[in-house]
Amino acid sequence: MDAAQQEATARARELQRSWYGEPLGALFRRLIDDLGLNQARLAAVLGLSAPMLSQLMSGQRAKIGNPAVVQRVQALQDLAGQVADGSVSAAEATDRMDEIKKSQGGSVLTGTSPTTTGSGAPTVRRVVREIQSLLRSVAAAGDIIDAADSLAPAHPELAEFLRVYGAGRTADAVAHYESHQN
Repeated sequence: MDAAQQEATARARELQRSWYGEPLGALFRRLIDDLGLNQARLAAVLGLSAPMLSQLMSGQRAKIGNPAVVQRVQALQDLAGQVADGSVSAAEATDRMDEIKKSQGGSVLTGTSPTTTGSGAPTVRRVVREIQSLLRSVAAAGDIIDAADSLAPAHPELAEFLRVYGAGRTADAVAHYESHQN
């Protein structure tokens, strides 16, 4: 790899860090390890070609162009956390990965969410994921924490919101959301 390619790869990884909180190679390797996948299976669950996944992991490409794929990445991150904390078994994780693979994405903000209650209203988890996705699309987790720390003395509730939704786990954000209803 020549110097120009190395520079382009470093720039792509830095963009990935700002967009996704870390380079995609590290994120995808962690998902592979945590969920017991190989690259081909991860690519299939995400809805990417194996070459595209490889390009994203190596820094040859910076951005995931399809928002539904980004949502699947986030869903897999949540699933990996649930497997790690023991709330989801390996067998359940396999079933959940099949559901994630079939998901089309969508946004509660535009009313296209495929995950709704019987009444057609978006589920709490889906609303929380949209809030997390929005916050994480504008800043990395570290920057959100820094902003929360700056706000904390004068606006502790807003700082807590940023920490929980911008850098916390989905389960914690769901609990926060539910505790602030009514």
